[in-house]
Amino acid sequence: MLDVLVQTLPFFVVIGLGYGAARRGMFGPEATAALTRFVFYFALSAMLLRFSARLDLAEVFDARFVAAYLLGTMAVYLVGLGTALWRTRNLEEAAVEGQCAAIGNTGFLGVPMLTMIFGEAAIGPVMLVLAVDLIVFSSLIVILITATRDGRLRPAVLWSVAKGLVANPMIVSIALGLGWAATGIALPGPVDATLALLGAAATPGALFAIGASLATKSAERVEVAGWLSLLKLIAHPGAVALAALVLFRVEPFAAGVMIAAAALPVAGNVYILAQHYGVAPQRVSSSILISTAAAVVTLPVVIARVLGLTG
Repeated sequence: MLDVLVQTLPFFVVIGLGYGAARRGMFGPEATAALTRFVFYFALSAMLLRFSARLDLAEVFDARFVAAYLLGTMAVYLVGLGTALWRTRNLEEAAVEGQCAAIGNTGFLGVPMLTMIFGEAAIGPVMLVLAVDLIVFSSLIVILITATRDGRLRPAVLWSVAKGLVANPMIVSIALGLGWAATGIALPGPVDATLALLGAAATPGALFAIGASLATKSAERVEVAGWLSLLKLIAHPGAVALAALVLFRVEPFAAGVMIAAAALPVAGNVYILAQHYGVAPQRVSSSILISTAAAVVTLPVVIARVLGLTG
């Protein structure tokens, strides 16, 4: 446990530095937005492309893995959504709360942290988790909110979701990388070196951007945010572990990476969606803030248990 804490602590220290810089006015909202765009469109995309270009899609894709993660995540998503409806929240707010309960910061935090702790063998499982989050759940929240507002699900909504997926640089990077990998040809030296140089900025840039963005968030509606953080940090990895280890019997190493990914705090893109649609952004803000702070303790515990499992 102590070894894992030592490994994960630097990630949270850099997040703390970003938070402190933003709180002291050294890093304003515009600078944070610019850094986030650089990481999202260039650094992280370069890292994902370079990683995926080394993978074999036939070896990476595992239907049982995808089914286990999808089932475990959907179960927690529905608990978050159902609890909100039980509290008489409308479907739009319920969809946002379900997203908070089930979608972690896999891109900015999970990819660099889990590949460092578990090694390069974790790249494939982490990318599968990221792909399910982006393709299934990021689409689901948009569909639920727009269908609720329009009173029906129009084809234009599905077309808009499809265009959003195609334009997402993380999905594009993974697809391009896997497409290149399918050729069996190694990346040309200058291309590989360029991607490595850009990708090296992804980890510190992403962590610093997370911290700086947290400085703009406040802890309001703490009871609801605390409940959603509990679902995300405890119930989500628990549900995924049950699905992966008991129901689908996923290979232990891949299952362990999946469980660790499920233990990540609430993703920042949930706030972006909530703010874009004007649905409970402060509730999401609080959930991100509380879950990220609590993950300093809970995430090493889950990873330590997982490392014991994978052995």
